[in-house]
Amino acid sequence: MENIINMSDMGFVFEVTDSMGIDRENVSVPLEKSGTGSVQIMPASMVEIVIPESIPMEEWRETLKVNLESLGYTTDIL
Repeated sequence: MENIINMSDMGFVFEVTDSMGIDRENVSVPLEKSGTGSVQIMPASMVEIVIPESIPMEEWRETLKVNLESLGYTTDIL
């Protein structure tokens, strides 16, 4: 069951999306990890984040942030 996401994976996702002010209700994460991961905007402004199977989350976190920035999201400054 290595290709199924877990709470730790979701923690990494929410760490990044929360810092960018993305509402958790607007984040969709499929249960299965796949390839090198992906980030895309879906209908109704949902952000779909596919967690990579081949890259540890600790290493992919920055890629996730960069991909979200390329979609127009920015890090909230408190």
